[in-house]
Amino acid sequence: MGFFDSDIVQQEAKKLFEDYQSLVQLGSKYGKFDREGKKQYIEQMEAIMERYRIFMKRFELSEDFMAQMTVQQLNTQLGQFGITAQQMFERMHETLERMKLEIEQ
Repeated sequence: MGFFDSDIVQQEAKKLFEDYQSLVQLGSKYGKFDREGKKQYIEQMEAIMERYRIFMKRFELSEDFMAQMTVQQLNTQLGQFGITAQQMFERMHETLERMKLEIEQ
């Protein structure tokens, strides 16, 4: 069975994408959130990023051809911006840390 043939993988990918899209839409109102709302938003974004990091690690560890192609495509796309997947996650983490500092002031 291929990596993408797994119902669990498909369900997890769908849920991760839906959760991320919902959070991005909610983020458009971030400036209107009170301090506690901003904290909750940041925590949810951190959780999504961790889920995404784990999901991508599964791709990397899989021997499935399509999973490896997906990793290569992501690396190619990110490479066009001059970054790696690791750097992308680090930058997201840095951004969230900066957001935390801003609400503490």
